[in-house]
Amino acid sequence: MIYRNYFYFFIIILFCFSCSKKEIEKSNINEVNLESQMIEAYEEGLKELEAGDVLFAAKKFNEAETLFPQSEYAPKSALMAAYSYYSQNYYGDAMAELIRFLRIYPNHKDIAYAEYLLGLCYYEQIIDAKKDLQSIVNAKATFESLISKYPDTEFATDAIFKIDLINEILAGKEMFIGRYYFDKKKWISAINRFRVVVDEYETTIYVEEAIHRLVEIYYTLGIETEAKKYANLLGYNYQSSEWYEKSFSVFNRNYKKNTIKDIKKENNSIIEKFKSLFS
Repeated sequence: MIYRNYFYFFIIILFCFSCSKKEIEKSNINEVNLESQMIEAYEEGLKELEAGDVLFAAKKFNEAETLFPQSEYAPKSALMAAYSYYSQNYYGDAMAELIRFLRIYPNHKDIAYAEYLLGLCYYEQIIDAKKDLQSIVNAKATFESLISKYPDTEFATDAIFKIDLINEILAGKEMFIGRYYFDKKKWISAINRFRVVVDEYETTIYVEEAIHRLVEIYYTLGIETEAKKYANLLGYNYQSSEWYEKSFSVFNRNYKKNTIKDIKKENNSIIEKFKSLFS
């Protein structure tokens, strides 16, 4: 009886081991099949991308990621799907893929590139700063995040350059509105716009004009202390600028007249000296 029980116990163990082995083999076979299908889908995506059918390419890359999400090809497939959309200006689809990538694969080795590509999607949608600021704001925020987190990458270098261009656009928008208020003699509103340029976009090409406009407005309002402060700022940083000369003439209305007289006087002196050579 005891031997019979041992025999049954041994049969059960043997059966369990056999089933377990079959399950492992089956699992391995399925994994191999999934991997081969995934690679096939990924390669088909590359082929379609090269052929120019970016929508079908993105679909195949998404399929590859779904087939075997544990594979190292999964995040690569997700990124390639985003790039496929981006390459033909399907910015909405590209951004959706990139935002998902940043959420699901935050530690991937290509995370800096994904963030840079997202910034490009926003940046390349900038059309008219006077009508739509959202793309500009999103692009700048994304590039600033990239520079902060990955400062030593080539993507950060290009992001710095693009932020400079974005700042030029934003400063230009402020100047456009500021000039409008200036022409309408809405001095306070104009001051607010020009000060934004001076305080936030001091490296742009618009800063000299913005400072000069502040000189003009404050002088017009009779606040000469502020007018002189901004005139000194302009003179200290941009003394050779035409805007500094214009600001100087605000305080000295005879500046241009005197300059012209001095030039004529100098020319007459030269002529007299020239005549004396023949006398």
